[in-house]
Amino acid sequence: MIKRESVLPAHDAETIAINALQFLAERPEEFGRFLTLSGIDPAGLRKLAEDTQFLGGILDFLLADEALLLVFAAEAGLAPQAIADARRSLEHGSRPLESGEG
Repeated sequence: MIKRESVLPAHDAETIAINALQFLAERPEEFGRFLTLSGIDPAGLRKLAEDTQFLGGILDFLLADEALLLVFAAEAGLAPQAIADARRSLEHGSRPLESGEG
C-alpha cells in the first residue's frame, strides 16, 4: 500500500501555526525561549505572522519539544500528527496566491 503524505490546505496550516503562536505567547518561559532561539524581536511578530517560513518555524519549535507539542495539541483539540501535517503543508508552499501575484 502506498503511503500518502497528508498536506492540509494552506489556510488550515496557517491557522494552526497562528494558534500555536498564541499558545506560546500565553507561556512566557516558552515564548521567551522561542524568541531567543529564533532571534526575532517581539515588535516584529505581527508582520512575520503572514510569513509561511516564520509560521513553519513556530511549528518546528513545538515539534522539537514533545511535551509542549502534546499540551498544545490537547488544548487545540488536535492530534499531534495534525501539527506535523500543518508544518509539512507550509513547507510545501501550498499557500494560495494573493491577488496580483503570479
